[in-house]
Amino acid sequence: MTTTTTTATVFLLLTIIATTNSATIYTGSITPNYTTTHFLLIDNSGDFLRSTNRNYTAAILNPQPESPSFYLLVYHSASHVVVWAANRNNPISNSGRVHVSFTGITINDDSGEQIWSTPEFNSTVASLQLLDTGNLILMDPFNNTLWQSFDHPMDTIVPGQKLPVGKTLTAVKSLADFSNGDYAFTVTSNDGMLQWKTLTYYRLLMDPKSVKNSNRPVDYMTVNGSGFYLGSESDVAIKVMIATADSDYKILKVTNDGHLVVMRYNNDWETDFSTPTDDCRPTFRCSKLGLCSGNGCSCPPGFRTDPVTKSGCVLLDTSLTLPAESCNENEHEMNRKTNSSEDFVYVHLGTGMKYFPIEFTDPVESGISLSKCEAACSSNCSCLGLFYGNYSGSCHLIQNSLGSIVLSSNNKTDDKQGLIKTIRLSTSSTSQNHNTSGSHSGFPIIGIILLPMITGVLIILIFAMWMIRRKNMNKAKRKYTKSSDNSDDLELFSIAGLPVRFDHEELVEATMNFSTPIGSGGFGTVYKGVLRDKTVVAVKKITALGAQGKKEFGTEIAIIGNIHHVNLVKLKGFCAHARERFLVYEYMNRGSLDRTLFRPGPLMEWQERYEIALGTARGLAYLHSGCEHKIIHCDVKPENILLSDNMQVKISDFGLSKLLSPEQSGLFTTMRGTRGYLAPEWLTNTAISDKTDVYSYGMVLLELIQGRKNCVQVPSHDSGNPSTSTEGQSSVSSGSQNRTPRARALYFPLQALEMHEAGRYLDLVEPRLASRVTNDEAQKLVKVALCCLHEDPSLRPTMANVVSMLEGTLPVGEPRVESLNFLRFYGRRFTEPSTVVTGAEIEVPSGFMLAAVVDSSSPSASPNSFSYMTSQVLSGPR
Repeated sequence: MTTTTTTATVFLLLTIIATTNSATIYTGSITPNYTTTHFLLIDNSGDFLRSTNRNYTAAILNPQPESPSFYLLVYHSASHVVVWAANRNNPISNSGRVHVSFTGITINDDSGEQIWSTPEFNSTVASLQLLDTGNLILMDPFNNTLWQSFDHPMDTIVPGQKLPVGKTLTAVKSLADFSNGDYAFTVTSNDGMLQWKTLTYYRLLMDPKSVKNSNRPVDYMTVNGSGFYLGSESDVAIKVMIATADSDYKILKVTNDGHLVVMRYNNDWETDFSTPTDDCRPTFRCSKLGLCSGNGCSCPPGFRTDPVTKSGCVLLDTSLTLPAESCNENEHEMNRKTNSSEDFVYVHLGTGMKYFPIEFTDPVESGISLSKCEAACSSNCSCLGLFYGNYSGSCHLIQNSLGSIVLSSNNKTDDKQGLIKTIRLSTSSTSQNHNTSGSHSGFPIIGIILLPMITGVLIILIFAMWMIRRKNMNKAKRKYTKSSDNSDDLELFSIAGLPVRFDHEELVEATMNFSTPIGSGGFGTVYKGVLRDKTVVAVKKITALGAQGKKEFGTEIAIIGNIHHVNLVKLKGFCAHARERFLVYEYMNRGSLDRTLFRPGPLMEWQERYEIALGTARGLAYLHSGCEHKIIHCDVKPENILLSDNMQVKISDFGLSKLLSPEQSGLFTTMRGTRGYLAPEWLTNTAISDKTDVYSYGMVLLELIQGRKNCVQVPSHDSGNPSTSTEGQSSVSSGSQNRTPRARALYFPLQALEMHEAGRYLDLVEPRLASRVTNDEAQKLVKVALCCLHEDPSLRPTMANVVSMLEGTLPVGEPRVESLNFLRFYGRRFTEPSTVVTGAEIEVPSGFMLAAVVDSSSPSASPNSFSYMTSQVLSGPR
């Protein structure tokens, strides 16, 4: 064997040994010397060390599959959520090297340059260990901890980890970029602070769930199964209790949108706590100088959306510019004194504007005039704007960075005015440059060029004026109409709190000229669309509008747009085009409940039905008691309950009744609801209240239990004498033996009442689910549904009580059978052929044709009266 061959063989063996060593996934600890790269760990997906309980894994990974940035990190094994990264601000490539030596950990890039390392130690490193708590530590030969990742948190703390006073959790820039973002959370001796670029915009004690137990100094913050705490070894100063199972794994995290959240993992992540609840609190919510309100982002008066970044706002006046956010004091002072072409102009933001960071800073001066406050800002290089107290004379400067402005919800009590510092460059320097360049060519040449041009322009202008005069009469009417529309637009834009307004052309483009209808109802047709930013939306074209103007329409939309709840479909924007009105909603990809529940397809499990029932109840409870103005939905039905793949349940079409024309919304008529879900009080001269929605909810709950509509036609094989079953189904023979058998109707609410009286609740559950549902589970939902169906509205529970009964915090009510006997009449009348076949048509308001039944066999006239029969048709099965 030659020397060359021997050398190659030795090198190959060493390479194989090194590769095999690097590709091993160790458990518990690693001893020096150990070197690896992601490329060597590719068969292990970058993993090289697991904790003994396998809850955590250390790896070299990129956060996104296509990302070229790799990090030494620790992640939660079950969920793959990263809880710590070493080189968060200095990523490496897949061939970057991680080395564990007797002196510590080093990370080197492709060129071999060291980009991250642990500090120097006085003792030798004996091992690198990943503890069951997720703490990555270096130990010396005497089992002393030399270094631990818990002392250098990223954006997350885990159970067992303490965040000491003065330490900070810093959010990542994005899911693909772990480098320091602008948002952070810091623990202080008496509170916790959320900050944007070191500017505080929220304190933990502002959250209503925060409870202060004592005034003792805080040493650290920690999170566990029941919440998180700020305190010391001997005392808890501040606690935030979260009522969830202690066994669930929780983390506390600062998100890159400026929220502090507690997330729980139990096969999937759920957010148990998020603060601040006001989405406009995070200072950069709407980017630089964006105006944040409950409806989203817009721009303050005098500003427009930045055409370059498509986010944030810039000045409408192009002769003004914003000063740089980073400045040189010496250069600034010299320019201010010597450069006469520079002048500071302060642009007012308008009334009712707030800037949250100034709530946590002291004014630079108090009791001064506005001009002195402006002078203080002008002389300060880092000042970008100011807020001045009209009554107190306080002067707050906005320094170093500009965030989002917030539209105050209480303009009358807000005594501060905001002004943004801008720079106007005079035209003298520009004119001077033009004159200098023109002096070389001389006036005669310029005159020779300009005179013919001016003559040509004048001829064109004269011709254009003649054409305009000819068409003046034809355009007069068009101008008047356009003027009226513009006036309406001005009124519309003056309404505070409006959501985003879309152009009609944008909606035509998004919906491909309204070519994909996905639903329709009493309020109009809904189309699927994709906005230019690839957001999928549902566009509702509202039909049969009244003569209301855009201002009235905008007022109602502002109210709807300010309603935010996890179980209510979010209004993303609107469009008012000529006489047409459109609403743009978030898109729910599974469509409405009726499609999943009533149509052929996979079986909906009982737990999902329960979650739908609970989510719907929560949404209605919020409309009834959580909004500033109580909203009665008036059309609760499966078609207005929307679902998405991630088990979200949201109610649609709330608050739209005021948008209808007087012919549709005047009088309490059936056009506000759907037959089969409407309460008896609709046409019995009884006031409509939130209990009307409760009745409709009860009907929907029964359909969830049985998995089909409350009234269905089933084949009848009975013959002979009339008979009535004990299961809410009635059949009547024609008396003729040779007549074709008729179909019979099954009215489920009556069946539910009868099975409740018999205590046979599982008989009501969809047969395919019966073996997977307990009697107690079925009994709970059936009783809640029947309580909602009481004929007397005062006996029905509120939706808030329904939520409590479903959640188990309130005992389930006992249905009052005497207030449910009307269901027997509904069920039996609607299942008799004589009732559904004979009768004359009577027209009721809104053009609804109802059958007035004449039943000579009935001993009582009241059931056949117009009002009662109308109520029967409306509240009974559809």
